[in-house]
Amino acid sequence: MRTALVAALAAVGVCGVAGARDEKADPVGTWACEYKIGDQKRTSSLTITKDGDKLAGTMTWPDQKGAKLTDVKMKDGALTFSAVREFMDNKIPIDYTLKVTGDKLTGKGKSDFGGKATEFDIEGTREKKAK
Repeated sequence: MRTALVAALAAVGVCGVAGARDEKADPVGTWACEYKIGDQKRTSSLTITKDGDKLAGTMTWPDQKGAKLTDVKMKDGALTFSAVREFMDNKIPIDYTLKVTGDKLTGKGKSDFGGKATEFDIEGTREKKAK
């Protein structure tokens, strides 16, 4: 009897893990993002699209529209990409590493501008599609 109980519990555990693995994080959509650099709250909009097996996208800030993303990849629940922020005649490359969980994303942005490395936390919420 005990062996049957252990086998049943093991089967439930294995099925639970397999079921959790089958849920892949889906980065496709438009995300409203917020972050702080220094004490200043900032916003951006991230749009991720999929064409076949390839991901692509753009990032928009209040003063810069549609910056094309490069090296967009999704692996093990982590969305990574780079974007170039243009600000007052400066081009600032930013590398992002974000974790997608349902309709939320969290992670970090990293840039190196003028020899100064900056890292910031970023959070986002997937915008609902209009019906």
